[in-house]
Amino acid sequence: ISDDVWIKMLNKELKYVHDSGFMEQHPSLQPSMRSILLDWLMEVSEVYTLHRETFYLAQDFFDRFMMTQKDVQKNRLQLIGITCLFIASKIEEIYPPKLHEFAYVTDGACDEEEILEMELIVLKELNWDLCPETVISWLKLYIQVASLKDDDNLLVPQFSQETFIQVTQLLDLCILDINSLKFQYGILAAAAFCHFTSFEDVNKVSGLSWDSMVDCATWMLPFLRTTRERARVQLKDFKKVAPEDRHNIQTHADYLAMLESEAQLSPLPVGGILTPPKSTEKTTIH
Repeated sequence: ISDDVWIKMLNKELKYVHDSGFMEQHPSLQPSMRSILLDWLMEVSEVYTLHRETFYLAQDFFDRFMMTQKDVQKNRLQLIGITCLFIASKIEEIYPPKLHEFAYVTDGACDEEEILEMELIVLKELNWDLCPETVISWLKLYIQVASLKDDDNLLVPQFSQETFIQVTQLLDLCILDINSLKFQYGILAAAAFCHFTSFEDVNKVSGLSWDSMVDCATWMLPFLRTTRERARVQLKDFKKVAPEDRHNIQTHADYLAMLESEAQLSPLPVGGILTPPKSTEKTTIH
C-alpha cells in the first residue's frame, strides 16, 4: 500500500470526528436507543443484501449527524437512521434499493417525502463529507495486508472468510455500544483483530503501538466473551451474491440480547423508537 494512500486514510481519521458524548445534547434520548436503531439497521441491511461497508457508512453518518443536532426526539430516530442507510446505499451499492423500499421497511413510520427531506438535512449538516474510513474498511485493509502472499494481488481477498466473519461479529456487537465512539475507527478495527491474531501481526499491518490499542482491546473483552459463547460463525448464502463476496454482506444476529447478557445495557424497550411490528419480517415488496 502506497504512502500516499496510507496518509490519506490517517488524515480521514482526523477529519471525520466522532464522539461518544453526543447524547448529552439530546436529554430525551438514552444510549440504548442508539443500540436499538443500529441493530434494526443491521437487520434491514441483511434483508436487502447490503454490504457491511454500507451499514458502517450509515452508522458513521448517523453518529456524526447527531453531533450537529440538539434535543432530537426519539420518534425521529428511525427517520434519521433509515435516511442515513439510504444515503450510504447510494454511495456504496451498485444496485441500491429504491426509495420506496426504504420507506416500506419502516412500516409506515416514514414516507418517501420525509426521507428525501431528511436526506437534504443530513447532507447539509455533514457538509457533504461522506467518505470516512469506516471500522470495516480499516479491518479489511489490516486483514488483507496481514494475509498477503503476493504483492501484486492486494485487491484480491487472500484472507479466510471465516476469520473475517469472527472479527466482524465482534465489531458489530461493539459498535452498538456508544462507548465504541471513544476510539478511532482504525484503533477499533486493530484492537478487534488483535483478539484473533498476534499483536506483532497487527502492529506490522497497522503501525499502531500496544499502548495505543490496549484500552480499546481491554474494553472489548466482555463483548469478545459474549460473541464466543453466543454467536455462531456462519457464512450465509445470498441470492445473486457470488460466494467470494458473501462475507462482505452485512448480517444480523441477536446482538441486543448479547448486550443485555453482558449487562452492557438494561433490557431494551423498543417502543417509541421503531414502529412495530418488526418491519424486516416482510422481506418482499408486493
